[in-house]
Amino acid sequence: MLAFVNILKSVIFGIVQGITEWLPVSSTGHLILLEAFMPLNVYGSDAAANTAFWDMYKVVIQFGSIIAVMVLYWKSLWPFQKELSEKKRRSIWRLWIKIIVASVPAAIAGFLLNDWIDARMSSPVVVAVMLIVYGVLFIYLEKREHDYTVTSIRHVSYQKAFQAGLFQCLALIPGTSRSGSTILGETVIGFDRPTAAQFSFYMAIPVMFGASLLKIVKFFAKGTAVSGLGIMVLLVGTVVSFAVSWVVIKQLMAYIRRHDFTAFGKYRIVLGALVLILAIVHVI
Repeated sequence: MLAFVNILKSVIFGIVQGITEWLPVSSTGHLILLEAFMPLNVYGSDAAANTAFWDMYKVVIQFGSIIAVMVLYWKSLWPFQKELSEKKRRSIWRLWIKIIVASVPAAIAGFLLNDWIDARMSSPVVVAVMLIVYGVLFIYLEKREHDYTVTSIRHVSYQKAFQAGLFQCLALIPGTSRSGSTILGETVIGFDRPTAAQFSFYMAIPVMFGASLLKIVKFFAKGTAVSGLGIMVLLVGTVVSFAVSWVVIKQLMAYIRRHDFTAFGKYRIVLGALVLILAIVHVI
């Protein structure tokens, strides 16, 4: 029964991860809130082991979302395709350099601040506040006049890539949203919405892969034994995250070609207010 319940919970976590990772609504924030109502207890009554597993799990299942991006944009990201011209191959290598440039700020900040943020900021109140703050920012910035100078991936310069990477650092705070902070920041510096979303997807690959690897290393470093159930729960969450991310990415790209992000801003404010109320009355 313990195995079935935890696997079922992992399916739900994977669905939530796959939906919220690419929408500007904070996947980590949603996972933290969901875990407050239905925590994983892979290690039964061992609270310390369950906490260590959860800290690793909520990051590593993002790997499924990364794979979805790589599969969907395979032709744009894989430089070893036989049919590619030399010009196209060089273009893909330049894109990867830009992706790495954009990933450096968050990689450094994450390495230095990850443990501190996990200990001090992974709370419902922080998530609620950041949901509301960025919700207001989304609505405000969508009302401004926009001057889009970056209208395709090939127009992204190394300078613009690095600037986008700086905005990605903001996503280290739970409730902020990695895609939300990067897309919001990119539109401020001249990206149109489809290009901002696509480059945000690309930036996620090295950062999320690195974060997953770091969490796995730290999990083993704590000496927590890996159970068969733990591996199964992690695999289920990752696979579900991949499948849902595949659908969501396609739908999001179609959506933002016709709509702005005001609806996401309103959703964040309503959800943030609800979470704040539940935290104040000690429900979560």
